[in-house]
Amino acid sequence: MWLWLTVCSALLLGIYDVFKKQALKQNGVYWILVGSCSLTTLFLAPFLTAISLQEHLIVLLKAVLVSISWVSGLIAMKHLPLTTVSTVKASRPMFVVIFSIILFGERLSPLQWLGVAIVMAALFLSARSKQHETDKAASAKGMFCMIISVLSGAASALYDKHIIKGFEPLALQGWTNLYITALLALILLFQYLTDKDQFQPFVWDWRILLIAVLITAADAAYFFAMKSPDAMLSVVTVIRRCSVLVTFLGGALILKEGHIRDKALVMVLMMAGVGLLLYATTA
Repeated sequence: MWLWLTVCSALLLGIYDVFKKQALKQNGVYWILVGSCSLTTLFLAPFLTAISLQEHLIVLLKAVLVSISWVSGLIAMKHLPLTTVSTVKASRPMFVVIFSIILFGERLSPLQWLGVAIVMAALFLSARSKQHETDKAASAKGMFCMIISVLSGAASALYDKHIIKGFEPLALQGWTNLYITALLALILLFQYLTDKDQFQPFVWDWRILLIAVLITAADAAYFFAMKSPDAMLSVVTVIRRCSVLVTFLGGALILKEGHIRDKALVMVLMMAGVGLLLYATTA
């Protein structure tokens, strides 16, 4: 059951990323996140059960990790083509493996190391493809933010596995979104107070509501999958990251982005590396 929940989460995440990219045409990064997170919190309000102070601190750390990943990811999405973003995001499972080695003392087999090497080669090729971007400064900023997003997202996944046993999935999701909304709202307030003239007002966009629905469903499926005692973090992470295939197709077919052939080759290479990691981990 947890496997199919993860597949469902991956499909929803891929569609979610496509609509996030389109929503950036109307609003800034923080407005999109505050709008979607506040709606998600509203959807999950009935599940906000009372938790202890220690549990609030645990959830707050989770919210900080997610906020860093989402904000940096959206900034990257603003400066890079969606097909490029989806390619780099596909490397997140590799970083989950690396963090597992650092934090939990896990050891990689030769096949796992080969998978890591393939993904790293794909990342190198992806970096070389930045030569095709029209704005090199924006591209460099986008790639830096994308790397931050991938690393913080990997840390969040490891943290989820550690804390999920002590929470009901929907309660954890609801409290996390409440804290994310509060953190990002404080950032918006600071921006407004420090630079009122340049402050970008919120513009209602129906896609924000759709984004909220998609991320609520995707994360709910993910948390219920992680709650299962049989769930394997490496498998869940790899399958969820296959959402980039949906995102890549959306960027190519809907947004009509360029240099698809080169990026497709990088995507295939990266997914081969991730697939090898999955095989070596479960064999």
